[in-house]
This record gives sequence, C-alpha cells and structure tokens, in this order.
Amino acid sequence: MKYKIGYRTIKTALGTPIAIMIAQYLSLQNFASAGIITILCIKVTKKKSLRASWDRFLACVLAILFSTVFFEGISYHPIMIGVVLLFFIPTVVVLRASDGIVTSSVIILHMFIKGQVTFAFILNEIALVVIGIGVALIMNLYMPSVENQLSTYQEEIERNLQKIFKEIVLYLRTYDSRWDGKELVETSRLIAEAKTLAFRDVENHFLRYENLYYNYFKMREKQFEIIERVLPIVTSIPSSVEQGQIVADFIEDISNHIHPGNTANIFLDKLNQMRVGFQNMELPKDRKEFETRAALLHFVKEMEGYLILKRSFSGLNKNKKLHKTPQSGAK
Repeated sequence: MKYKIGYRTIKTALGTPIAIMIAQYLSLQNFASAGIITILCIKVTKKKSLRASWDRFLACVLAILFSTVFFEGISYHPIMIGVVLLFFIPTVVVLRASDGIVTSSVIILHMFIKGQVTFAFILNEIALVVIGIGVALIMNLYMPSVENQLSTYQEEIERNLQKIFKEIVLYLRTYDSRWDGKELVETSRLIAEAKTLAFRDVENHFLRYENLYYNYFKMREKQFEIIERVLPIVTSIPSSVEQGQIVADFIEDISNHIHPGNTANIFLDKLNQMRVGFQNMELPKDRKEFETRAALLHFVKEMEGYLILKRSFSGLNKNKKLHKTPQSGAK
C-alpha cells in the first residue's frame, strides 16, 4: 500500500507546535491545550474549518460560564463535573455547536483542577482557544487546487460513456453480448468521487455557492441513470427489425460527440425525425411487433431526456472563471 502524507496532515503537524509555542511564549497555563484545539480545528475545507472554530469558541465560552456558576456557586467536587456536563452538553447541542464538546470539556477540567475561578484564569483559557483556533484558520488559508483532478474525472467519465454507447452499438449490429459491463460500475464510482471533490472545492471558497464542475458531474449522473434505463430497452429490440440499425447509427453518432462542445439541439432534431419515422411505421401485426414498437418509442423518450439534460446544462454562466470548465451542451 502506497504511503502518502496529505496536506491536512502537514498543516496539522506544522500548526500544532506553532500554537503550543505561542501559548508557551505568552506563559499561559495548560499551554499544550492550544495545540489540541489546533488539531481539532484543521478540517478538509475552509468552510468546515471556520464552522468548527466557531463551534469550539462558542462551546468554550459556555463551558467557562457553566463551570463558574456550578463550581463557584456550589463546590469543586468531582460529582459537580457530571452536573456541569449534564446541563452544558444539551445546551451546546441545541445551539448546534456539538463539535466543541470535546474541547470545552478540557476547559471544564482545567477550571476544576484550578480550584478557583479568577479573571486572569478565564483570560488564560480564552487565550488558549483563540490561539488554537487562530493558528488552525491560518494553516487552512492554503488549499491546493483540484482543477486538474476535476478535469481528469471529466475525461475519464466521458471516455467511459463513449465505451458504453459503443458496446450498445456493437450489440445492436451483431448481438454480441460478451461485454462484462465494467464501465457501468466504474462510471458510477467516478461520478460519485468527482461530485465529492467538486463540492469540496466549493467549500474552500467562502464567496462561491456553486461549481461548474459539480453541476457538470450532477448532469452526467442523471444522464448515466438514463443510460442504465436504456440498456434493457435496447436488448429488447429484435435483431430482425431494421429500426435496430437506425438506433445503432444514432447511438454511434452520439458516442462520437461526447465532448464539451454544444451539439445537443442537432441531436434532438435527429431524434425527433426518428420518432416521426417510428410513428409512421405500419401498425403492429402481432404482439412481438407491438412490443418492439413500444421499446423503440420508449428509447426515443429516454434519449430525449438524456439530450435535454445536456442542453439545459449550457444555461450556466459560461463567463465565470471558476475553472477551465466543461461548459455547455456536449453529449
């Protein structure tokens, strides 16, 4: 298994000692806790890191407040730790800051061990939190670009879709059913991974609420669902009907145009012509011909949805310089 050190690991390894050294330089008590807070606040995206930092700061302030009230107001007995947590944890959960429970629990224990609450000690604990959070946020200012990875996913998905369509064409022309369908499993995995990566890219930009790549992969996901529905329809078309070859020619044409260009409308026109041709065929003479006609019209309906999805994708603002994007209506 190949060992790899990620950016988050590097940032954690750098940020933790820096936070501890700052806290130690300022002669803060329990200075190592600043490092713990830094570890907990460094996340995979900037937005998650900011959210985690806010949760921990809020929870720590509440921990100081609850500890002061219960320890000073009642006693510094171990049972009071449980009482504090009994009231503190539900409060933090209600405020949706549950990520800060672990960090703030450390603050509660600090105050219990101290045995008395002073203004100086409260400042000490707040300083630890601020240093830990601050270092984590600074470490997370840099996030590596994922544009090349997203572009690679785009190319691999398009290559797989081409392969799937070509296998459909081969089946319609020769009725060779030896294809193992591995591209179907692989494409499903690639789309899921690509969407996750694209969404993470959105999370790394505070003023960005969409990602052209994410919209692209979402569109491909819906198209892929249609392809999965089309497969059994295609296999139900008998080899004896000439319409099977018409369908094969159409799919082959589409497979040769899976790219970032905009040709959706052209293929929608061709598909409409195909629909008219199927509708003008002689009425079915038996059950088999009726089922074939139904399969052909169902195929047209599904492929129309496939093409409309791509055409609608071209409606995004192409001038946004978010990435070197797979914009506009390719198949």
